[in-house]
Amino acid sequence: MRTNQLEPLTAAQLIAHYHLRAHPEGGHYAETYRSAGLIPNLPAPFPGPRAYSTTILFLLQAGEYSHLHRIRSDEGWHFYLGGPLRLALISPAGTYQEILLGPDLRAGQHLQYTVPAGTWFGATPAPGTAYALVGCTVAPGFDFQDFELASGPDLTRQFPTLKTQISEFAISEK
Repeated sequence: MRTNQLEPLTAAQLIAHYHLRAHPEGGHYAETYRSAGLIPNLPAPFPGPRAYSTTILFLLQAGEYSHLHRIRSDEGWHFYLGGPLRLALISPAGTYQEILLGPDLRAGQHLQYTVPAGTWFGATPAPGTAYALVGCTVAPGFDFQDFELASGPDLTRQFPTLKTQISEFAISEK
């Protein structure tokens, strides 16, 4: 019996196909949508108008991290291809949580998950995963003015009980 299964693409093929480029937090990305409309008068903490919504494709390969960062908007993550992705979150109150994005719903993986605004978060492929291709939707739309990369030492001083998790997901400051 013949199946219509396609040979999976490699991470390098996906990076080339979608023209993904290095992201400051780690991994590779391409913005695929930015609404033409703007929200003109957002309340604090937004310093100015923002697009209604933005979306990106985001790829992490085995051993790569999206280092801990936070933004001023909610960010929806959507699983597309590859293997499971560990999404690590630290709430403003210091509660740590891990979500596994992936295709195996029976194993408790999520096809999508929304990170609340102001939450520190990072990601890395789960053990045994060659790569994970996900999408991220931000509303109000993403602006690099709203992006803050975590300082591992500062975050550890704020949340000392999470030193191990912060050490894994924050950029090494040697």
